[in-house]
Parts: sequence; C-alpha cells; structure tokens
Amino acid sequence: MILYIDPGTGSMLFTILIGLFGTAVYFLRNLIMKLKFRTKGKVEVEDKIPLVIFSDHKRYWNVFEPICDELEKRKIDCVYMTESEDDPALVKEYEHIDARYIGTGNKAYAKMNMIKANVVLSTTPSLEVFQWKRSKEVDYYIHIAHAANDITLYKMLGLDYYDAILLSGEYQVDQIRTLEKLRRLPEKDLECVGIPYLDEMKKRFDAYDKKAKAKNEGKEKDTKKGQSKDTSGEKTVLLAPSWGDNGILKKYGSKFIDELVATGYNIVIRPHPQSFTSEKEMIEELQQKYPESDKLSWNRDNDNFDILYKSDIMISDFSGVIFDYTLVFDKPVIYVPPEFDKSQYDAAWVDEELWTYGILPQIGKELSEEDFPSIKNVIDSCIDSEEYKSGRDKAREETWMYIGKGAVKTVDFIESKLK
Repeated sequence: MILYIDPGTGSMLFTILIGLFGTAVYFLRNLIMKLKFRTKGKVEVEDKIPLVIFSDHKRYWNVFEPICDELEKRKIDCVYMTESEDDPALVKEYEHIDARYIGTGNKAYAKMNMIKANVVLSTTPSLEVFQWKRSKEVDYYIHIAHAANDITLYKMLGLDYYDAILLSGEYQVDQIRTLEKLRRLPEKDLECVGIPYLDEMKKRFDAYDKKAKAKNEGKEKDTKKGQSKDTSGEKTVLLAPSWGDNGILKKYGSKFIDELVATGYNIVIRPHPQSFTSEKEMIEELQQKYPESDKLSWNRDNDNFDILYKSDIMISDFSGVIFDYTLVFDKPVIYVPPEFDKSQYDAAWVDEELWTYGILPQIGKELSEEDFPSIKNVIDSCIDSEEYKSGRDKAREETWMYIGKGAVKTVDFIESKLK
C-alpha cells in the first residue's frame, strides 16, 4: 500500500521536523556557550533589559525608525539589536536608543536565544521554529508586520510562538484567530496599530506634493506670460517587476517592452535589485536592446520615492510595492496575476480567499498577453478609472487603520506591557 501525503501536510511535517532538529542543535549550542562563559561557578550575564528591538536586516529600519523616534520622544530606554553592520540605526543619534550590531546568522541568534529582557519587538518570523528560540529570560515577544497585506503570507508556523502581534487591519485579526483555533493554540494579544512606515511615507508624500504643486503653479504663470509650454506632463509608466520565473521581465521580456515603447509614453524600468544578481545576463541583454533615451530610462535609485511620485501608473506583479504605491500615492496599477503555491504558508490553513487576491482587481487591472497590442488604451483607462479610485479607498480603509498614528499606537501597546 502506498501512503499519500498531500503537499500542504507534507510541507508542514517537513517544517516541524526541521524545527525539532533546530531545537536540538541550538539547545546544545546554548549549553556550550553557558559553560564557556562560566566563571568560578557563576554565569556572567547582563541585567535584564526592559525593551529590545531585534532586526535581522537593515531594510526593516523603515519599520523601526518611527517607533524608535516615538520611544525617544517618550524617553523610553531601548536596546536595538541588528544583524546589519551598516544599519542606519547605528549612526542615528539617540539618547534613549542603544543600537548594537550583534553579528549575523547563528552568532546573532545565539545572542538572542540567551538574552534577558522584559519585552522583545521584531519583524522576524519563525520564532521557536528554526534558529531563533524563545529565551527563558524574556517575558514577552511582540511581532510587528512589515507589509500591508495578509498576515497569513508567512511561512508555516511563522507567528505561532509570539505573545502578541501588531496588525494593520481587522481582517488580519480574523486570520490569526482562525489559525489559533485550527492549531489549538492559546489566543495571542492582537492589537491593530496601523502601519508606522506608511505613515512616514505619507508625511513625505504630503510635503513633496505640496512643493511640487507650488512649482507647477509657477510654471503655469510663466506659460501665461508667453514662455514655452512645459511638456513634462506627459504620462510616465513605471515598470517595476519582481525577479524570478514569474517576474514580468523573465516571463514576457522584449515582447512587452516593445508594446510599452510603442505607446509613446515615458517608460521607466526599475528591475528588482535581486535581478541584477540572479538575472544579470537577461538584464544586460535588455539594457543593450533598450538603451537610455528621452522616452525610456532604467532606474536603480536606492530610494524609490521620486520615481513612485513622478509616475502615473505602475505595472508590476506579486510585489509588496503595489500596496505602497496605491495606498500612499493613490495611483492605479496593472498587475500580472501571481502564480502562488500557498502550501508552505499559513494561508494553506485558511479556507477564505486571501485579502490580497480579493483586493487586487479592485485597485487595478490584471494584465494578460491579449492586452499587449492595446496597452496604451489599457493604461489610459486605468489612470482615469473612478472604479479603481474607489477600490484604493476601500483597500486603505481595510488594511491601514489609524493613519498617521501607527508609531504612537505601537509604543502605547509596548508601554502598557512594560508597565
């Protein structure tokens, strides 16, 4: 008799086995470290830290900076521990935030596995599943999400061992409660706080937009006085694909770019940073075929804010930047439907459709090869669509609570736990 295990169950069992193996390895590692630092029968340890923030990469500084700023404002002491040697936190001047580089990989996790703290805040999933274990000397672990979409899009068991999760929308509460019931887990503390990093992006957008509108008003006055008309108002299309086999450039390449160029609009191609490493040959070929011109450019700016602001529409795939673009900049998207195997993710446990799948058709148009010859008309209709405008308003309402107050709400919750 052949025993069959469906992909979702098999993936879960594989994850659990890896987790058990990891537990054994890091139990022995911690035991060795404790013996190593034992001095005259006593273990040398730090005093218990009230609040620790753990970041596994500098890219999450946009999540933590507004929170650290609010902690600083309230004079709440915090130790910020990062795996990035060039994390911006290390050079920002604070009085109450002590930023420390703690190494990478196993070295960092060994430190975190033995830390003594009242509260630990992190964006890092899979606590107690892989290398990162709950320290017996930590009272409370808080997870904060770093994207404005489904909380079930973490790898399986990714959030099960946190004590609390800070969320951006009520639908995420329902998703977590469903997982808890299915897995017979104790209920976590769930708090909707909004999205601190989007709040900061919106502040920047509002200031930028005010300045740009004032500048445009000046140009219009100059035009009325008889000067030449500014033609910079032509539509700008931002092609911002992910990398990999399902990314737009890999999937469609020249066939799609040719159609975009034929629109006569300003085309900006901004590949995913990983494409320049993993798909280097393909990118170089496309750059040679489509060199920079007055109508086409390649964008590699570290900060994507300027191009997000200047563009009129984004064409992308299953990328989180879609929601930054629609929620903050209030602009439409054209997206390639994702080919997503959710068997490895918490979403595999939930029968309801992903919020992301349900909202995408409401904020933009799904792209198919049949649309290529008429892509100019598709772009125009999306930009002018009142339906997509209403969809963006709905998305904002559902997934971005407490706009402008995310850091305040987050620190309110942390402070309540510290007390």
